[in-house]
Amino acid sequence: MTCPSLRTAWAAVLLATLPPIVWAQGVQFSGAMGSKALLVIDGQARMLAPGESHAGVTLLSMTSGEARVQRAGSVSLLRLGGAPVALGGAARQDGGGRQIVLPAGPGGHFMAQGAINGRAVQFMVDTGATSIALGQADADRIGLDWKNGQRAMSNTANGPVIVHRLTLSAVRIGEVTVSNIDAVVVPAAMPYVLLGNSFLGRFQMRRENDTMRLELKP
Repeated sequence: MTCPSLRTAWAAVLLATLPPIVWAQGVQFSGAMGSKALLVIDGQARMLAPGESHAGVTLLSMTSGEARVQRAGSVSLLRLGGAPVALGGAARQDGGGRQIVLPAGPGGHFMAQGAINGRAVQFMVDTGATSIALGQADADRIGLDWKNGQRAMSNTANGPVIVHRLTLSAVRIGEVTVSNIDAVVVPAAMPYVLLGNSFLGRFQMRRENDTMRLELKP
């Protein structure tokens, strides 16, 4: 397991890609940088300041956890990391819940807000990690019984450490949930939960410039 250097970090970025929508735009509040909000509008990530618009969607205001947007006179309140909201009418969706799209954040890191066993966590994609890895503080916060996990040795950037192996019942990002995922709990403090190959291996993964797409395997 490797733990990459974290030089620059900011609010998590998440996108669960929407299928084609009729009479509506899917909008998600996925992060913030300074006074600007990161909105994912029909699969395209855009940084908007209050008063700015893209594709007919205007950001009215933003707080640390919520953003108010308007389209065609309809105003909606978006919660940070919440599911995409259809604006301007009823949405029709064909399928869904099989793809995750992650725009790169500052420093080139791919971040995602999600949940482990129903409890919110902040992920960072780490293709060099064998499994999902989280610190003891996060494990305690979300109620994992890690102390009864299998003890093992693991090599990290700071040398070998004793970790506890366990299986996570459910890992969720956006509308995609994957069950029975291997994870390790490490003694060191970690600012993020590393999203390793025990999760990533369930997906076909490709990168297009500054976007990572994860398509759930059949």
